[in-house]
Amino acid sequence: MLRSALLLLVLGLPLSAQHAKNVILFLGDAGGVATLHAASILGHGAPQKLYIQGMPHIGLSDTSTASQWNSDSAAGMTAIVSGHKTHNGVVSQGPDAVRGKSDGTPLKTILEYAEERGLATGVVTNMTATDATPAATFAHVNDRKDFSRIFQQLLDPGFGDGVDVLIGPGRSRIEAALAVDNTSVAALMKRAGRPLYESLDAIPNGGSRAIALFEGREEFSLEQAVARAIAMLSMNPKGFFLMVEGDMHTSDVDGGLRRVLELDEIIRTTAEGQRNNKTLILFTADHSFDLRIRGGKRGEPLLSAEDEGLSQDGKAYRGKAVRMDGDHTAEEVVVAAEGPGADRVRGYMLNTEVFHIMMQAYGWE
Repeated sequence: MLRSALLLLVLGLPLSAQHAKNVILFLGDAGGVATLHAASILGHGAPQKLYIQGMPHIGLSDTSTASQWNSDSAAGMTAIVSGHKTHNGVVSQGPDAVRGKSDGTPLKTILEYAEERGLATGVVTNMTATDATPAATFAHVNDRKDFSRIFQQLLDPGFGDGVDVLIGPGRSRIEAALAVDNTSVAALMKRAGRPLYESLDAIPNGGSRAIALFEGREEFSLEQAVARAIAMLSMNPKGFFLMVEGDMHTSDVDGGLRRVLELDEIIRTTAEGQRNNKTLILFTADHSFDLRIRGGKRGEPLLSAEDEGLSQDGKAYRGKAVRMDGDHTAEEVVVAAEGPGADRVRGYMLNTEVFHIMMQAYGWE
């Protein structure tokens, strides 16, 4: 290792030119620049105090789709994990797909490339486990709402032996979708020969594969889930790919911003633990969200009991300092990185470029 590092220095190459063994992609769903800024002020009383904001390599990513400026999670995540833009609502299929009507060209994802090469793979989320963001890593459907087909594709992979570790909530939503197709989680898991775990503690120590489904995100710790996933995936000597999704939607302003702080701390802890493991750590968002700081002063709470709060329809928030309108927005989002290959993150880029950064880090492009 020391010899390789010295050779790189002699050649005038950065140490980050080494290939990554592992890639961990943290996806802040709806975690735009304004949301990160507000979370820093809420949690730390000052701007630019998040770990994300201090990562050594920072860029800004476009979030447009193949047909619209404003992206949803399906199109946004498809671009990030496949390197191709598609339409809103479409999951890892090309723009020849028609949402809810006809399939398009399947787009091979970074997780599937990892499976093909024998790496371990994992998906951890605090949103529904078959929702658009996690689904885009392993499934190919023309409608993000097709939870039944998404779950069935999870257990019938096109590459390798499929996702090794999946942890997330939404069990009832998945069961309801499968029931329409006269099947169930239990039946499909039995057919695939994979056990289902209903708690993190139930996963056997020393195991390298696990699917754990919960009813709601309050039933498990995202921090513990990420740590457990990394421990299992790290057992593969070839390396791993892990995608971690954290819900940063601020429809509930206080709750959403505190979830930003939670994921930021998980990223900090993970990055510190992976510094010597040839791991590329990436953070980005699939799209931004319409939250803005419109006032306020240093030393005063960002959110106040005197704020008007949510509107009656629950779609807007009006406070002394913060305004929120519950819609996605189209401006660029942060891409932050550290580890092997992180120096390729810089300037303005397309969301599709994140895929190529990961592929180049592994040495696959």
